[in-house]
Amino acid sequence: MANTPTAAELAAVENANASGRRPVVFVHGLWLLGSSWQRWADFFEAAGYAPLTPGWPDDPESVAAARSTPDAFAGKGVGDVADYLQAIIERLGVQPILIGHSFGGLLVQILAGRGLAAATVAIDPAPSRGVLPLPISSLRASLPVLGNPANRKRAVTLTLDQFTYGFANAVSPEEARTLYETFHVAAAGRPLFQAAVGNFNPRSETAADNMRADRGPLLVISGERDNIVPWAIANATFKRQRRNTDAITEIVEIAGRGHSLTIDSGWAEVAQTSVDFIDRVLPTH
Repeated sequence: MANTPTAAELAAVENANASGRRPVVFVHGLWLLGSSWQRWADFFEAAGYAPLTPGWPDDPESVAAARSTPDAFAGKGVGDVADYLQAIIERLGVQPILIGHSFGGLLVQILAGRGLAAATVAIDPAPSRGVLPLPISSLRASLPVLGNPANRKRAVTLTLDQFTYGFANAVSPEEARTLYETFHVAAAGRPLFQAAVGNFNPRSETAADNMRADRGPLLVISGERDNIVPWAIANATFKRQRRNTDAITEIVEIAGRGHSLTIDSGWAEVAQTSVDFIDRVLPTH
């Protein structure tokens, strides 16, 4: 497993440092690649930020490459990815904004809990240790992985029907198929198993230090119709983070949106919500 950033990731760091702008690090979750953030990166660059879209360790360079080598995703855990991203963030000359979706939403909370974020946006975040709700829709969406214990060491590819239920239930069937064909790749099973037992393991890699004084402002964004991370999980995440009285913690629900809210045709509404929060809590950048 790669322990150092790729040449492209190092170049992105160099460009961000040379720009004089506040960096924004986008963190993807399972079944997507860093390239799924490209429209967000362009949006934030136009808003005056320096975007970076790093992958997870050993991520293939493209969706096509990922589909030809699905086993490249196998075996990666939450701790591996968090440490890899930290190695990238620590090369930045200015403390970045962190934006993550799904397991990326959990990862950015872990990194903020290490004091690495100027501000954080966690979009439909996977549950950290201490987040207790486990809705039926989440169990159903996770069943393609958790239904087979051997998947802990494997990479798992979703069918179109599974992707539609988990990600694209709030868009048309035609858009769901387009999203599947454009963005979907295999994903490591291990993080889902780690999240499933996180509350029983005091040393779980899914733990996020929500009480750190320099955690920075944090926004949780929830899609109203999300099956993987419904309101119960997002709101429990918010309530846990809100215990930190040294930093701003907010939550917003985006009406009518599912787990695909960062990649579907309504992505710009979510990006604007993120920019509005960041500009308010970090008025200069």
